[in-house]
Amino acid sequence: MHEGAAGLYASGFIDKRRMSMYEALCLEPVPEYSSAQIRALRTSLELSQPVFAGVLNTSVSTVRSWEQGEKKPSGPSLKLLNLIDRKGLEAVL
Repeated sequence: MHEGAAGLYASGFIDKRRMSMYEALCLEPVPEYSSAQIRALRTSLELSQPVFAGVLNTSVSTVRSWEQGEKKPSGPSLKLLNLIDRKGLEAVL
């Protein structure tokens, strides 16, 4: 779908706003993170659970639950974890 929309955009048949909508629809799904992956990410950044929770704008108990496998991150938290994992802590600070 994205290639077709890109062709229409290049030809002037759709505007930049509509092209942005097509690009948003074509985003790849955010991968899930296991409890071990979350802990490994946090420790690789040399952050405590309270500091990591602050960066993710969530509670310490939530981070603890993720790392113990009791809960799984979703929505904005999952997106932030992925962003930090791919681009580093500087991407969200």
